[in-house]
Amino acid sequence: MKIWMLVQMFVAALALAMVLAELILRVGFGFGDPPLYIGDDRIGYLLAPNQRVKRFGNRICINEYSMRADAITPQPRTGTLRLLLLGDSLANGSWWTDQSDILSMRIAYYLRDRLPNDYGQVETLNASANSWGPRNQMAYLERYGTFGSAVLVLLLNTDDLFGTQPTPLQVGRDRSYPDRKPLLAIAEILSRYLQANQSIPGLKEIQSEGGDRVGKNLAAIDRIHQQINADGGQFILVLSPLKRELPGPRDYELVARKRLTEWATNADIPYLDLLEAYQHHPEPDSLYRDHIHLSSLGNELVAEAIAKMVATTFTAP
Repeated sequence: MKIWMLVQMFVAALALAMVLAELILRVGFGFGDPPLYIGDDRIGYLLAPNQRVKRFGNRICINEYSMRADAITPQPRTGTLRLLLLGDSLANGSWWTDQSDILSMRIAYYLRDRLPNDYGQVETLNASANSWGPRNQMAYLERYGTFGSAVLVLLLNTDDLFGTQPTPLQVGRDRSYPDRKPLLAIAEILSRYLQANQSIPGLKEIQSEGGDRVGKNLAAIDRIHQQINADGGQFILVLSPLKRELPGPRDYELVARKRLTEWATNADIPYLDLLEAYQHHPEPDSLYRDHIHLSSLGNELVAEAIAKMVATTFTAP
């Protein structure tokens, strides 16, 4: 009888511990409620529209157009400077950045005091997703358009120049691109941190894409430029280097960077390469949270530089 009572007490204690763990993981950290993705044959994948989640205390809001932004009107209101930031996880900010601190919001903050005379307020849109490259971004614009934006800022990192063709294969198969909520927060922990990602059939072949990848991505950048130009907006190109590039880019990166610079020069567009700004910073390592993504300090540097460039673009003779 005593053994049976001990078993019951053990089971009850275990159940209570699991309930407490579930609550702590779900309420305290946001596990069990990850941002979801949807697959798309042309874009590859997007954040599922109309989401509001909280991860590690940071709010993530995704609007009806799969942007990391609040709901928007199809066209800007009169007197509003609408800026469309197009990018990957650098622009998106992912789970480590609160909605109020993502790059597009910080650009708006620095741009408010630099607004051209024709505008009374600024609105910044943020079309981005983890690991998007120029071909994903181009396909997004072809699907949704430029939303009447007066300026489009394309933010790249150096690796984007070598990005492969869009694919939806990761969605629902790679733990970083879930397409449904897990039943439990504990289940997400187990799948995300304790189980290795399974091989996805066909993905390796796409990631091993041959040929002139840089050329294909430059062609996509050119099409983005053409679209915003056709829609009557300004195009600004920004390149953020990888952390390991600070001592100096590798030879193949130098070649790709040169091709991008030549394209921007020939297209006569404003182009901001942030490599020197990072190198000349008194503590360049502090600009990064890892090998590629920016810290809050890095975000501030980039946001202010972009805002300044936008203002200059509109006031240039």
